[in-house]
Amino acid sequence: MLVDGMALLFRAYYATAASGYIRRTKSGVPTNAVYGFLRYLWDAIDTFKPTHVACCWDMGSKTFRTEHFAAYKGNRMEAPDDLIPQFSLVREVTECLGIPNLGVEGYEADDCIGTLARRFGAQSQVMVLTGDHDMLQLVNESTSVIIMKKGHGNYMVYSPETLYAEKGLLPHQIVDMKGLMGDTSDNYPGVRGIGEKTALKLIQQYQTVEGILANLDSLAKGVRTKIESDLDMLHLSRSLAEIYCEVPLECELDLCLLEIDHSRALAKLEELEMKSLAHMFGEATVS
Repeated sequence: MLVDGMALLFRAYYATAASGYIRRTKSGVPTNAVYGFLRYLWDAIDTFKPTHVACCWDMGSKTFRTEHFAAYKGNRMEAPDDLIPQFSLVREVTECLGIPNLGVEGYEADDCIGTLARRFGAQSQVMVLTGDHDMLQLVNESTSVIIMKKGHGNYMVYSPETLYAEKGLLPHQIVDMKGLMGDTSDNYPGVRGIGEKTALKLIQQYQTVEGILANLDSLAKGVRTKIESDLDMLHLSRSLAEIYCEVPLECELDLCLLEIDHSRALAKLEELEMKSLAHMFGEATVS
């Protein structure tokens, strides 16, 4: 199981911060995101029972994508003050669980996950745990993507079959869709004036961006004009959407074997005043 650490941590933070209550230690250290992260992580481990687990993280806001498009993710707000100290704290916790923390400067967690999914998928079944639908482009016969939905323990598991049944798309077509419609969350525009419905119709009819461009004369004049006017941004947006699967990341499968050191995990939970979570690390998973 490859875990999108940032997706879980942000989800955990905002799920509790919305109520106005921030969990803290007696010394005032905020821990609400770490607490929620652990609950999300362990529910997924308990549900899907992976033998190996690794957690991937962003390593800063500057990546090869911001070099190509300076505005990439430029609309993101700064992390809340209560969340900032929890970035390092959550990695301490996962390390104490024996789960490797992985990330490479200049790349996003998505790219690390894509790289490992391709590498490990050659020898085992891979699960990706995230809330990010961009990850659906990684789906194949050896890699399933588990999307966390609203509510604890509520998941949608995507295989090539379930992805096509729900969205009418093949995994690689996710990238072409993003090239056409852009992504407001990541702040790249795609083709101005083309939304999700039009993009889906075009991809389903012509299969790929190349197929669309080869049939421009067949398109309605308004759609053709929009694409021709934004051709450079179409190609740039598609390249920004594509997960890079050749990150120079050192990690062998054996390093990800899930073996919980119960005493070490318990000591960390006690330090963070989260002893109520100790029951999660039951005898079945202790080393």
